Amino acid sequence: MKLLPIDINETLNSGFLNSPECLEILNVYSEFYKKVGFNPPWIGYFISRENEIVGVCGFKGKPSDNKVEIAYGTFKKYEGLGIGTEICKQIILLSLKSDSKIKITARTLPENNASTKILKKNNFVFSGMVHDKEDGDVWEWELL
Repeated sequence: MKLLPIDINETLNSGFLNSPECLEILNVYSEFYKKVGFNPPWIGYFISRENEIVGVCGFKGKPSDNKVEIAYGTFKKYEGLGIGTEICKQIILLSLKSDSKIKITARTLPENNASTKILKKNNFVFSGMVHDKEDGDVWEWELL
C-alpha cells in the first residue's frame, strides 16, 4: 500500500479527479485544511493498492499536547477485505516515523463496529467516552 498526499494545492490533486469517491474526499479536505491548516505530514492521504485508490486516511490536525488523532476509511467496494486494518497500520507507522514519542488516538461511534475491530487489531485500547464538537459522544481509543 502506498500513501498519496492530499495537497492543499488543488492542481496537485488532479490525479484523483476521475474517482467519485476521491472527489467527495477532496471537497472535504479543501475546507478542512482551511480550518486546521496544512502541516505535512499531518495531512490527509489516499491509499493506493495495486494501482487502485482503495481508501483514505489522515490526521485530524497537527499534534497538540504530544497527541494526534488519526482517521481512516475504506471505499465501499473494498470493505471487509482487511484493507482498513492495513490502512490504519500505515497511518500509525507514518505518525511514529514522524514523531516516535507522539500519543496516537482515534475516535469511533459509541458501539462495537468494523472500526473498533480495526483499532483493536492495531493495538489500540478503549480509553473512554468523550464529547466531540462535530460528532457528539464518541469512544476514544489510544495506541498502546
